[in-house]
This record gives sequence, C-alpha cells and structure tokens, in this order.
Amino acid sequence: MIYELRIYHCLPGRLPALLKRFENTTMGLWEKHGIRQAGFWTVKVGESNHDLYYMLAWDSMGECETKWNAFATDPAWIAARTESERDGPIVASISNSFLSPTSFSSVK
Repeated sequence: MIYELRIYHCLPGRLPALLKRFENTTMGLWEKHGIRQAGFWTVKVGESNHDLYYMLAWDSMGECETKWNAFATDPAWIAARTESERDGPIVASISNSFLSPTSFSSVK
C-alpha cells in the first residue's frame, strides 16, 4: 500500500469553501472513480490554519495515475471546481508526497 499525503494551502478565508467542496462534491466523485481516502485533517495548532491535510491510499503508483487522471478530467469535477471558485480562487498551492509504511507501522 502507498499513501499519498496532500496538503492544500488555501488563500486566507477560503478554507471553508474548500471543505464544503470536498464534503458536497469531491467525495462523491472520488467514490465514483474508486479513490480511497485514509483521512482528512485541519490544523488546530501549527504553522497555518489555512491548510487541509489528507491522505489517499493506493495499491500502486499505476493505480494512482489511472484513477487520479480519470477524476481530474471528469466533466462533473471540472464543472464543480469552476462553480466552487465563482467567488475567486480557493487554493494557493498544493504539496504532495507518496509515503510507504515502515515495517513497524500500525498502518500497512
């Protein structure tokens, strides 16, 4: 199993719009495309409370590429993203890393 850690750095005041988009649209589209989430987090104490952290679980890098590309080009996603940004951009930047569990990790 490979885990992808994605961090969305939102523009000030735009995190609520991003959370709404995930809850109301993105999660359903991920289900449609077979994308599995391992968890979502916001920052309670830390560098920035404008960030959303989440992890995706993949069987392989090939699965990630295939499913993520299908999601990213889905006309329903493109329309939803455009609509959610009607009042302006939400995300300033995105960071991501692919992680492999260690032999002693509780997550395999």
